[in-house]
Amino acid sequence: MKAPTKLRVLLADDEKTIRVTLGDDLRAAGHAVSDVGHGDDALRLVENEAFDLVITDIRMPGTDGLTLLKKVKTVRPETEVIVITGFGTVESAVDAMRQGAYNYILKPFLNSDILLSVERVATLHGLQARNRHLLAQLGKMAGIENVVGTSKGMQDVLKTVRSVAKSSASVLIDGESGTGKEVIARTIHMNSDRRDQEFVAVSCGALPESLLETELFGHEKGAFTDARKERKGRFELADGGTIFLDDIDDVELSTQVKLLRALQEREIVRVGGEKTIKVDIRVISATKRDLRELMQTGAFREDLFYRLNVVPIALPPLRDRGEDIPLLVSHFIDLHAATDRKYEVKPEVMDALMRYTWPGNVRELENAVERAIVLAGEGRFLKKDHFLKLSERFKTAVEVPNPKITLKEAVMKAERGHIIEVLKSTGGHRAQAAMILGISRKSLWEKLRDYNIEA
Repeated sequence: MKAPTKLRVLLADDEKTIRVTLGDDLRAAGHAVSDVGHGDDALRLVENEAFDLVITDIRMPGTDGLTLLKKVKTVRPETEVIVITGFGTVESAVDAMRQGAYNYILKPFLNSDILLSVERVATLHGLQARNRHLLAQLGKMAGIENVVGTSKGMQDVLKTVRSVAKSSASVLIDGESGTGKEVIARTIHMNSDRRDQEFVAVSCGALPESLLETELFGHEKGAFTDARKERKGRFELADGGTIFLDDIDDVELSTQVKLLRALQEREIVRVGGEKTIKVDIRVISATKRDLRELMQTGAFREDLFYRLNVVPIALPPLRDRGEDIPLLVSHFIDLHAATDRKYEVKPEVMDALMRYTWPGNVRELENAVERAIVLAGEGRFLKKDHFLKLSERFKTAVEVPNPKITLKEAVMKAERGHIIEVLKSTGGHRAQAAMILGISRKSLWEKLRDYNIEA
């Protein structure tokens, strides 16, 4: 049987003897332990850090144990809590268990009793983590036959996927935001010899430069102010499997240098460390911008580009594969509708969906279908109104241009209108809108300010 998972434990008790002796025994068992003697300190920690287990006394200075239990179950329901007390009553025990405590133990106790309960939590935690992993893998199983698309553009993509899947060659997927680059990356992984190992995705554009390096390569304890313990980066977590570097075009030059070394040598150095760590990984990256153009402006390293671009895959935008839209709509209906509901789309609605240009690509289409299902409720058909209520995306009327404005004003007007439409399609979610528009979140924020748009 697999050994129980090692836990991150918060021990909160105002008795120093208990914190020292029980803390030492927990550490000896391999768990990472933070201990505090004041309830307010414990409350602050659970609000800002993730623990697998909290062991708390009921009576402490400041916040009491039952209040701490409530807070833990509010902010991190998956965290287990063991309540210990020297003033036990039936009422307090019942109250603690009702609020989600894993166990309730009276003082005085043997440390071995606590350790036995912790071991059970660790075993449970390990089983739950394994279950989540298996479910995620099953949910994301991306067999080539399950990629939706019969258009020539998608068939060309799948032909390349079949050819490259069994190798370990680096792949660069080029496509607009929302075209399904991660789906293709997962398909390659799940059809490779690494399918039983981890697929680790990193959204490079979602992280500031100051955090991206430690996210990719990890850090040693004490590497910076909040580095309280060592942490593995995504490259280490992907060892033996595949790492997917999405939005590689957003990576700054300083980090590109370190990425190049990792790809050339298949080794990394954690932030604040000196030891080189070998990694066996397959690298798949994705870009929404033309990296050759970025190379010409000096924003992307030529040597890194050729390391990433061993096998290029150009993913077509949805506007160039209109014949796939009925298949995609059917797929998204099956994905988002309740198991006992089957919706149909009338021909005129499908025609409107196929005529729209979908600037947000497949992601925008899925978003629109999911919302239409919500609006359709108990009805049988997804009607044009179910889409029109969300935005005016399917208008056929063309606005008459104003011949008295400058070209710059016309371009700005069109840009403002497009930004508004994309924000509508994402429900006002700025990060998603920035991805669809192919710009950084900072650039989007500046345009919202300049055009006086309230998201």
